[in-house]
Amino acid sequence: MKKLINDPQDVVRESLAGLALAHPDILKVNFDPVYVVRADAPVRGKTGVISGGGSGHEPMHGGYVGRGMLDAACPGQVFTSPTPDQIEAATLAVDGGAGVLHIVKNYTGDIMNFEMAAELCQARGVEVRAVVIDDDVAVENSLYTAGRRGVGTTVIAEKLCGAAAGRGYDLARLEALCRRVNANGRSMGMALTSCTVPAAGKPTYDLINSRSTKNGGRIVLRSHFVPYRGAPPPGR
Repeated sequence: MKKLINDPQDVVRESLAGLALAHPDILKVNFDPVYVVRADAPVRGKTGVISGGGSGHEPMHGGYVGRGMLDAACPGQVFTSPTPDQIEAATLAVDGGAGVLHIVKNYTGDIMNFEMAAELCQARGVEVRAVVIDDDVAVENSLYTAGRRGVGTTVIAEKLCGAAAGRGYDLARLEALCRRVNANGRSMGMALTSCTVPAAGKPTYDLINSRSTKNGGRIVLRSHFVPYRGAPPPGR
């Protein structure tokens, strides 16, 4: 068993709702469109820093929103780029008058959607600059990617640029720092097994819990295991 999921269609939204409940003093979650933002955003006079990408790589990027790191993060669906409207809304939400830096991973969808969002924001008078992170040396000449992917160095860039923005770096200086971090970062990712992607399907077993309410009714909490291939659990 890898995880408990109520419904694959709701997994991102429910995860974000849990994140908001766990850290109400640090961040807020907007659900239409979806983005995670610092609780005190926008910070007047501070350069904003945002990033984003497909869900399924947590804590990237929503787990890195807060003081000294990202001002906002845009989570797409599982392994899917965030949309331009998410990125635009997040950028506007953190604009404190000093511009916003987009930290973008080198995937075709991410680059295209961040570029579209930047154009929309600039049309509204918000200065936006973007740095593409491309540190994965394993796929530099791959036929199946747009060059080196943005992976591990993204976290370092988010941390260093977030801290620098908190210390007062302007947008041009922050962009230069991010490019320097990317130029000096290299990583290689590998896995021992394939990932488990949430997908619709009939669960083999249900885990049912319920509790009484004060008015005498009952709340039923239902979660299900991913398909189980072993012997039935005790008592089933």
